[in-house]
Amino acid sequence: MAGLPLRVATLLTGLLECLCFAGVLFGWTSLVYVFKAEYYFKDLCNYEPLSNATRQADCKAQSDMFLLIFTVASFMNNFMAFPAGYIFDRFKTTVARLIAIFLYTSATLTIAFTSADLAQLLFLAMPMLTVGGILFLITNLQVGNLFGKHCSTIITLYNGAFDSSSAVFLIVKLLYERDIKLRTSFLFLSVCSVWHVGRTFLLMPRGHIPYPVPPDYSYGLCLRFGTRKEKRTAEHEVRELQSKEFLPSQEENPGPGQQQELRSFRSCVLSRRFAWHLVWLSVVQLWHYFFIGTLNSLLTKLAGDDREQVSPYTNAFAITQFFGVLCAPWNGMLMDHLKQKYQKEAKQTVPSLALTSLLCLGFALCASIPVLQLQYATFILQVLSRSFLYGGNAAFLTQAFPAEHFGKLFGLVMALSAIVSLIQFPIATRSQSDPLYVSVGLLLASLLTFVHPFLVYRECRAQKASPSASS
Repeated sequence: MAGLPLRVATLLTGLLECLCFAGVLFGWTSLVYVFKAEYYFKDLCNYEPLSNATRQADCKAQSDMFLLIFTVASFMNNFMAFPAGYIFDRFKTTVARLIAIFLYTSATLTIAFTSADLAQLLFLAMPMLTVGGILFLITNLQVGNLFGKHCSTIITLYNGAFDSSSAVFLIVKLLYERDIKLRTSFLFLSVCSVWHVGRTFLLMPRGHIPYPVPPDYSYGLCLRFGTRKEKRTAEHEVRELQSKEFLPSQEENPGPGQQQELRSFRSCVLSRRFAWHLVWLSVVQLWHYFFIGTLNSLLTKLAGDDREQVSPYTNAFAITQFFGVLCAPWNGMLMDHLKQKYQKEAKQTVPSLALTSLLCLGFALCASIPVLQLQYATFILQVLSRSFLYGGNAAFLTQAFPAEHFGKLFGLVMALSAIVSLIQFPIATRSQSDPLYVSVGLLLASLLTFVHPFLVYRECRAQKASPSASS
């Protein structure tokens, strides 16, 4: 097997890549602050004369335009997970990463050369930026396979780093306030593509990292400066070990009547378990996207249009996002611990699902109260909830369904939840006139997410009492 130093280098550089590049879109609030200072879409604001000066009357249309850009980009972040996953499965790591680098570099260069007159280019640049980022994340998640029983912890660590990368746009904002131009910051991000290319060819496999990892597996530097032959085990052996590792105990040796159902992707998609998981993911994610997309407008309103107050709260939000990389592994360690207790049962995901719903409810309650100082608590609960969300999603799909359908189910649930996320724009528009009704509606939807962990718990108990029960 590839040496420990190489595996550690792959782990740490992958963590840095996710931390600095993969999920920068979610630092949108900080970037909007800079765009507004640069007068992007300023022509959409209405002004009224006031004695010898002018007074800003209404910039709702400007805020709506920024929200629309974020809505499109965040939709692409999830919806493109399905085709991105297919590209990764079909064309493997090197090709997927080169596509990611092309999209990411094109996006950063486009943003670098935009201006208030070319602000519409953001509709092209931001989706390219987020699709490149999701490809970086997908290609890095396989690194967890190199570390055996700590795989869940590393996967959630990488998801946490993905969340924390939103702090990059905070750095862009702080540099801008110190007279470093927006163009300079994004040109630097473009130049970083050289580092991505080097990592692709030196520290990542050409194909996929199998799980479990064969004893003689080698990749990256081992292939280019050592032996020239990539060593693999037989594909059927790896699949057999994967099946033993991930399938629930009652599904390892299914009876004749169960075999077809267990192998059917259609039966998984049409199951009640998948439907409620989609509801759980879609509602929690909708809350997060709605909050991030409207945060600048919310802070501006609560601060009475005082930019001096909005700036420190924007910074505080971005700083709390950075700590996602520290919060997410707690979920992974919880699941790794419960995996030893419950072995191959989906029951191990119940505490993670329930805790995520509880954190989302607390975050939603705080976000619904129009008190500026309370938003500090909202920021903390939001980053905790989001840190648990995506790692819990992947872990549940791994444990609750046959392993051979994981990639398709993961891509499908992300794509469907992306479609649901599109309603954040009409919800945000409605909240301008009826904020109370919108908040109550979203809070009730948050309560609905508790149904999912309850049903999973009940199903697992029923299966334990009657092993022949279908999942």
